[in-house]
Amino acid sequence: MQILLITPTRQDVGLTSVSLGVVRALQRQGLRVGFVKPVAQDYTDNDRSLLFASRICQIDSPAALTTEQVMARIAANQNDELLEDIVGLCMQAGLDGNGEKVDVLVVEGLHIDSSHPFTARLNTDIARSLHAEMVLVASSELSGSISEIKVAASELRQDGCAVAGVIFNKACPEFSDIRARAELDVPVWGVVRFKEELMAPRTLDVARHLDAEVINKGDVKHRRVRETVVAGRSVSEVIERLQPGALIISSGDRDDIMLATALAASNGVQLAGLLLTHGSTADRRIFALTRKAFDTGLPVLRVETDSFHTALNVSRLPSAVAADDFERMNAVLDTVAEQLSIDALTASVRMPTTTHLSPPAFRYQLIQKARAAKKRIVLPEGDEPRTVKAAVICQEKGIAQCVLIGKRSEIETVAAAQGVQIPADLEILDPDVVREDYIDPMVELRKSKGLTPGAAREQLADNVVLGTMMLATDRVDGLVSGAVHTTANTVRPALQLIKTAPGQSIVSSVFFMLMPDQVLVYGDCAINPSPNAQELADIALQSADSARAFGIEPKVAMISYSTGKSGTGAEVDKVREATELAKGKRPDLLLDGPLQYDAASVKDVAAQKAPNSPVAGQASVFVFPDLNTGNTTYKAVQRSANVVSVGPMLQGLRKPVNDLSRGALVDDIVFTIALTAIQAQAMTSKK
Repeated sequence: MQILLITPTRQDVGLTSVSLGVVRALQRQGLRVGFVKPVAQDYTDNDRSLLFASRICQIDSPAALTTEQVMARIAANQNDELLEDIVGLCMQAGLDGNGEKVDVLVVEGLHIDSSHPFTARLNTDIARSLHAEMVLVASSELSGSISEIKVAASELRQDGCAVAGVIFNKACPEFSDIRARAELDVPVWGVVRFKEELMAPRTLDVARHLDAEVINKGDVKHRRVRETVVAGRSVSEVIERLQPGALIISSGDRDDIMLATALAASNGVQLAGLLLTHGSTADRRIFALTRKAFDTGLPVLRVETDSFHTALNVSRLPSAVAADDFERMNAVLDTVAEQLSIDALTASVRMPTTTHLSPPAFRYQLIQKARAAKKRIVLPEGDEPRTVKAAVICQEKGIAQCVLIGKRSEIETVAAAQGVQIPADLEILDPDVVREDYIDPMVELRKSKGLTPGAAREQLADNVVLGTMMLATDRVDGLVSGAVHTTANTVRPALQLIKTAPGQSIVSSVFFMLMPDQVLVYGDCAINPSPNAQELADIALQSADSARAFGIEPKVAMISYSTGKSGTGAEVDKVREATELAKGKRPDLLLDGPLQYDAASVKDVAAQKAPNSPVAGQASVFVFPDLNTGNTTYKAVQRSANVVSVGPMLQGLRKPVNDLSRGALVDDIVFTIALTAIQAQAMTSKK
């Protein structure tokens, strides 16, 4: 087990963000990573580092020592005993859930604290006691950071510590990573550029900080404060400041500001909130008139202080991420991980001979493969807010070339209301302009059904049909829809115009279930209500191929309510027959059934119920006997175990079309676009 101790060179370098960012980067490489913060310095009930490691990185760490415990040990001259306690915590953190050593243990050192001068020395003592390699975290906001690293690395080496690398955090635009790499004899693991948007607290954080009364809760947990606007002038001077992310600070007797804010919210502008000062509130008639604005999610707060002191107090909100703001911390960790040098990281870390596909590794590979594919994906729901955000993310990160179908003015209005900037190279197609181009091709495709030009024109008024025709005529490589349309609305045009791939008799679906320590494939959970034995066999083979295409070794379990020959009945007989049919078509595939879910997934149960099965206890692909079972199981696992599911991804079509859940988050849409791009690449390779 390799141990990395992440330590700061001075105060306020973002140690927690960088430490967990390193964890995420290592997990993306398929490594089994442990994490520990041996000494808590949050002075709260829950150390944020351990909380974020558990909730975001899915790593359970032992509880940290408190600062008081450390100080008591030092005061009693019990330094050796203190280090023994810390080493014990680290060794405990170095074991995974099965009691096996992890590949890499990341230890977050102590923040430099001028009120506790022992912190820097203790970091060095911990490194020596653990034989850990140190990774220094510096802030490039300050002049002389390169010289500072040279001195720190030299002193640590004199103390017998190995320095594996340095990470510059909060880097300003002027900071030269080329110069840093040229002048330092320490490997530069990364230069993390400062991003203003990652500093935005939630309106909830502002309310807590001010101890404000919440008059209207709205979307207080998710709106973010990117700007504070003190409405001290006439409303005409304030209107231009009513932008997404603005927190409007105003006395409650300013009826004009109340009305202007309500109007902006009603027009879809996602303001951070309205903060009323002087302990005042608006006239009840104003509240009644603006009621619909509150229904848009606009938070309204009230404090006793005047507007000037309220704005001053807001500016003093700590920059640290709140302990329950997992969304922001997740974005921070992604930013850190993406800006670390994978080459430097893998050169310093001892890579095991084999790695498993953990959820972070799966997501990372998904994005990397999609980037390499460079595919064009059409999004028929072009003016849907989540879809617009996802398209912008995909465009900016190079995940895919997205094509939004819709009116440019409407799409830009939706983007502006969310504070999103449409990239210049994001393609927007006006359906009224391009529709005529697809009438003749659609008539040709459906001539056996007697489709007329007039009927084709009418059907093409549906943007999903229009997008499907773009795919059918090779104008795009894939289609993603379903944020506001039903599965039938998405799949029916694909079955009519795209049709099944050669050799495929059925269209089915899989979900990628991102369990804490592995990725499982569930099929079919979205399309076929009651497949027969032949169809179930085909679903199993499709699901196995999908698993392999995304880096998961397929070990296919045909799920039933009984295992082996222990049960009888029409349903279990169907699964038994499907198993034999699938084995006959693909004798090379690791596939077995019927298996109960626990026999397929738990080694101890498998040893009792199916001791000779090549799949039992280690299945990676679960094929359910019908839609009722599959859909219920995936949702039960997703909700009860707080598991992220990616999909559904459709299988068996000639070209990739994928359906979204109508409750899909922006990230869900991004990953579905990535899946679609990879599918398109795989289909191209088979031709």
